Amino acid sequence: MNNEETNWNNHPNLFEINTWPWLTELSEHYDRKIIVDNIPEEIIEGYLQYFDVVWLMGVWERSPASKRIAQEEPDLQKGYQEALDHVKEEDILGSPYAVYYYHIDKDLGGKESLLKFREQLQARNINLILDYVPNHVARDHMWTLEKSDIFIEGTFDDMNSQPDSYFSSYGRVLAHGKDPYFLPWTDTVQINAFSSEARTKAINTLNSIAEICDGVRCDMAMLVTNKIFKKTWGDKVGDPPKKEFWEQVIPRVQKNHPNFKFIGEVYWDMEYDLMQQGFDYCYDKRLYDRIMAKNTEEIKAHLNADYNYQKKLVRFLENHDESRVAKALGINSSKAAAMIILTLPGIGLIYEGQMKGYTRKIPVQLRRRGEEEPDSDLLTFYRNLLSLIQQKQIKTKYWEKCNSKEQDGSSGQNIISHHWWDDQNHYLIAVNFDDSATKSHISIPSLNYNTDRLSFYNLFNEDKLVYQASEIKENGLNVALEAWKGIIYEVNTA
Repeated sequence: MNNEETNWNNHPNLFEINTWPWLTELSEHYDRKIIVDNIPEEIIEGYLQYFDVVWLMGVWERSPASKRIAQEEPDLQKGYQEALDHVKEEDILGSPYAVYYYHIDKDLGGKESLLKFREQLQARNINLILDYVPNHVARDHMWTLEKSDIFIEGTFDDMNSQPDSYFSSYGRVLAHGKDPYFLPWTDTVQINAFSSEARTKAINTLNSIAEICDGVRCDMAMLVTNKIFKKTWGDKVGDPPKKEFWEQVIPRVQKNHPNFKFIGEVYWDMEYDLMQQGFDYCYDKRLYDRIMAKNTEEIKAHLNADYNYQKKLVRFLENHDESRVAKALGINSSKAAAMIILTLPGIGLIYEGQMKGYTRKIPVQLRRRGEEEPDSDLLTFYRNLLSLIQQKQIKTKYWEKCNSKEQDGSSGQNIISHHWWDDQNHYLIAVNFDDSATKSHISIPSLNYNTDRLSFYNLFNEDKLVYQASEIKENGLNVALEAWKGIIYEVNTA
């Protein structure tokens, strides 16, 4: 099956897998070497089948130079020691975002193994995405052998005065990859996003990637926009091209692979800009921050944004860059947050280990994780929630945010609620994102009130409530929720 035959679900839920630690853990559990093409069927049935998209993070061949730097860099050692009880040199692989070649690492099984795994996913209507890094490649990438303008160059004075920003490569001084607010990534070399040759290489690379998967998650996608790139590099680059990097690259790839999706890791409130430049989805870091702050008022305000914007956002509670949500929020509030992000428009992202309640953050340079005891109750919660969303096809056609009305002295403002529906089905999701019990009347503007009675069927406990439609239309639905609890109702005529 090729890309032209694969389709993406609307509002998919996505599972990010930190591939090396995941396969290492599976190999230890099954006492045999597990690579990409021999994933046990029970793992696919037990985890992956609940998702619409799987992201295998970190499958590209890693750089020898990056591995050496990762093993020696003092600032990285603390993270390794927090993740592992006993760190060995062989545990440190180097960064997956210092790409040496866009080839599937042979130790993971290589390209043929990936294609077999993709077939397993396709048989279950699951899409596969991989990483793409537009801003830089590994400092020892083969492109550094070429005499061209695809990299940012400096002078020997630059290298002497800024040794962390520049390095010598085959008689030239090249810049390390960076963003304008942090120190450079010393295991990388900075691509010149204004170079036409660099853009051609990006198009060719992405067309090659599109032959083996259904989309890419683009690392730090905003760094190569004209505005940010010029801000970062100033006099080292000329005037910006008339066309933005992504406006030139994305159409050239999607012309050959129309269903190939671009997902942008985007910060600094640049989501809308990147969507306008062609991205299918962009990270919703603003919602993440508001959830971590447990600020219900700001979460609800955030959800007032236009639906056509909301449906292109990636909602998450953790990923390989962020702290583990079980540690950051606690188990109970993380469940409530999961009910929110997995039932909103756009992509709901779950990171591997999140459903088990793991608390140790794993640096991306590591091959394995430290031992942690899975939280079986939390895993059951996630499986039940994801299964309901999938089986009932809750995230279907139309969506609206619902409002809460005061009830018996309780404002109900800590209840976050929304309504999904199509021509046949209606679903109401309500979550109490607070540490106190609350109750509210929830108004549902677009519910079908052209009937005498409405039934509200609780998909978690199978309780059924029946009301006069006129009562719900006038007063809203009476909902009482304990701290950090949520409910999903299937609404029908009674």
